[in-house]
Amino acid sequence: MSSLSLKPLSFSTYNSLNPKRNLPPHCKSHYQTERGHQFDVGDTFFRRESATARDLGVLSAALYRNTAGSLRVLDAMCGCGIRSLRYLAEAEADFVVANDANVDYREVILGNLSSVSSSYRWEVNHLPATRLLAECYVRKDYFDLIDVDSFGSGSSYLRVALDAVKLGGLLYITSTDGLSSGGHRPQQSLAAYGAYVQPLPYCNEIGLRMLIGGAVREASVLGYHVVPLFSYYSYHGPVFRVLLQVKRGKSPSSRYYSFISYCNQCGNSQAFSWNELGEISCPCNTNVSRSLMVSGPLWTGPLHNAHHLTEMMSLAEQWGWLGDGEGKNLEKLLKLMIDESDPKLPVGYLNADEIASRGKLDLPPLSTIMNSLHEEGYAVSRSHIASNAIKTDCPMVECVRIVKQLQQPAEVGSCH
Repeated sequence: MSSLSLKPLSFSTYNSLNPKRNLPPHCKSHYQTERGHQFDVGDTFFRRESATARDLGVLSAALYRNTAGSLRVLDAMCGCGIRSLRYLAEAEADFVVANDANVDYREVILGNLSSVSSSYRWEVNHLPATRLLAECYVRKDYFDLIDVDSFGSGSSYLRVALDAVKLGGLLYITSTDGLSSGGHRPQQSLAAYGAYVQPLPYCNEIGLRMLIGGAVREASVLGYHVVPLFSYYSYHGPVFRVLLQVKRGKSPSSRYYSFISYCNQCGNSQAFSWNELGEISCPCNTNVSRSLMVSGPLWTGPLHNAHHLTEMMSLAEQWGWLGDGEGKNLEKLLKLMIDESDPKLPVGYLNADEIASRGKLDLPPLSTIMNSLHEEGYAVSRSHIASNAIKTDCPMVECVRIVKQLQQPAEVGSCH
């Protein structure tokens, strides 16, 4: 594949296309520091809380470069340019295209990128992301990593981003559509991702699966398939971020692109393939009833790749990113994601409040419940999405029974 770089859009070019627009005034400087890099956010939209998502992207980019030997990045919605800066400085990208449709951000972006690298390693553009990605595809200017940090559903960028990424490359996508993932706008989720989503108690995991499912559908149309390397949820926003590896050929199986049912009566969740749609039922009721909620099609496979996360953890340790303070949070997150990668773990999680409500009991610590589930032979882990929840292949009814057993000795002792 050729590597033809787009010509950066200068102020003079922009103003020739927009004659009624004056040059943007100098923005006020607002300096921030992240991983030792000082940068100006100016008047751009910037979230300090998204630093963790940037950490994960940079670690993955560096691992890719170590394996492939080179790294070209397209940051489709760069804001102030902090992601582009970090891809250059930390992942040692060979070349970065920093794009933001708002030309008023140009001075801030140029200043930030100039602080870490010579200009031959980067360029700044001000085009709508879909146009930039489409032009890259037309020019056969493919990238190793495309980062699309969009607002809203983000589904409109999936097809053009898949067109512009190299086969074997990485696609880092985003959604902030918490209403759709919560089942409050099923028609919107159907239009955006091809998934009819109803309210479920693990809606934030559904947000990640909805996003992956949309990418799976778009990749299949193009004759590709995608593999999630990690899936990250952050409550601010909310923000759903997924890193996918794009591979040649359609997926050999639709096993992980299927439907999810949740029973309001017993709390049980199940995944159903397309050819099982006419057989959907719940163990507590042999017939489909009004208590059974079905959503999909969605991604029902693993949210993470354990090997990739382990390599990320090792690299983060080499870079001195683990340890106290900020590093402690990143280390905890990566460990949780690795635990969540157990292929035995199904879709969803059991919320502690729901367990307590269904069992009409006070819960012991989650660690105690997890140990008991392990002893019973069930797979179990904490969830990085919800701190008061566990992921397990133990059905809700059985989990309630096990928790009640934990309390029996104390109850018997209190009678004497």
